[in-house]
Amino acid sequence: MNIDFRFVPKHYAARSHEKMKEVLMDPAGVGPTNHYYMIRGGKKQRNITIWEPGTVSGEYIKTYGHYHVGDLDETYWIVLGEGIALLQKLVTDKDGKMIQDVVEEFKAIPVKVGDSVYMASGFGHLLVNIGETYFVTADDSPVDFEERDPTSLPGHADYTLVQNMKGFAYYVIEHEGKPALTKNKLYKEIRKEDLGGLPVV
Repeated sequence: MNIDFRFVPKHYAARSHEKMKEVLMDPAGVGPTNHYYMIRGGKKQRNITIWEPGTVSGEYIKTYGHYHVGDLDETYWIVLGEGIALLQKLVTDKDGKMIQDVVEEFKAIPVKVGDSVYMASGFGHLLVNIGETYFVTADDSPVDFEERDPTSLPGHADYTLVQNMKGFAYYVIEHEGKPALTKNKLYKEIRKEDLGGLPVV
């Protein structure tokens, strides 16, 4: 086994509550110091993500969410806990540029230990912890630790579109003790949706 230890300090990252305010349903809500933690290993070792349990003003703890730019797909495997994966594909204009407030397709997929979720190329995605324990996943997204402009990499992640819209087309909230969806009113249109059996409130 030949492991490159040069980039070990870059393997770990945490997403703070301060940073997550950009995409929360209620940016003024009280939440944990860190919402989730990432251990990056790349396609070979896998990347591990760990979510805190709980809610912020009723919205379950989630990842920030991003789109892959370029031809990149990935798979997530659920290791611990239960959650909901949100996938959305935006409509593109005649130049192939994504229109940030018009969704071509939205999917909500409930997941539990042993499940896997495939994130097709072109779909933005985030995952939500709806359980009472940590939620843990492994994924096969490639990682590049070299110091370079990420936009020069094939399939790089774009967080800006999610930030501009303050999240995805729906937020996952706790309603009467169970998960439900509530619309993000910044989106103008959702053309096709599969809500995974979740109620909208």
